[in-house]
Amino acid sequence: MKKNGKKYVEASNKIEKNKLYSLEEAIKLVKETSVTKFDSSVEIAIKTNIDPKKNDHNIRGSLVLPHGTGKSKKILVITKGPNQEVAKSSGADYVGDMDMIEKIEKENWFDFDIIVATPDMMPALGKIGKVLGPRGLMPNPKTGTVTTNIANTISDIKKGMIEYKNDTFGNIHSLVGKVSFDNKKLIENIEFFVNNIAKLKPSSLKGNLIDKISISSTMGPGIKLDKNSFDI
Repeated sequence: MKKNGKKYVEASNKIEKNKLYSLEEAIKLVKETSVTKFDSSVEIAIKTNIDPKKNDHNIRGSLVLPHGTGKSKKILVITKGPNQEVAKSSGADYVGDMDMIEKIEKENWFDFDIIVATPDMMPALGKIGKVLGPRGLMPNPKTGTVTTNIANTISDIKKGMIEYKNDTFGNIHSLVGKVSFDNKKLIENIEFFVNNIAKLKPSSLKGNLIDKISISSTMGPGIKLDKNSFDI
């Protein structure tokens, strides 16, 4: 059994196990219970009532948080022709077509965080799907990473675009900021994220989409949120 460190135990003692905290209280606590020496990320976990085995229940997409995540991403754009210059001038870190695909395949190269691709490049990318898929790097139209509007997509990523999808248990996890963010920015990011997820309730789902919500700092203990803190 994993033994938690002294800092984690001390942080956990500040949280009442079964209490549901208001968003304001939870933000205060998530800062007090941050256990890392670096500027921890603030993460949200939403337990939904979907059945992941039903295709029409699965939730996936992307959005741009009002205040970003505080984390920059290296962007690889896979495209051809004039779009390559558009990608470069828009601030992509790496741009190419088959040369980049071969670099990933042959050199096991992953010095990037996200891939943006134009639709014409998807058949070629599909051939290395077994490499990209498990790493969560395969571009997808639902998350906006397969697009003909490269400039806008790069701009959104730099502003703090995040991708989300439910796991096999129906849970959705995401970054929503940094511990160093002021309380107002964290509150607005979290409210924006939760309110947008709530709108994605499948038509065939009976009852509420969102069951439970919690937040935590990187490696810190979870803090349960009172759903009444949100307009859902």
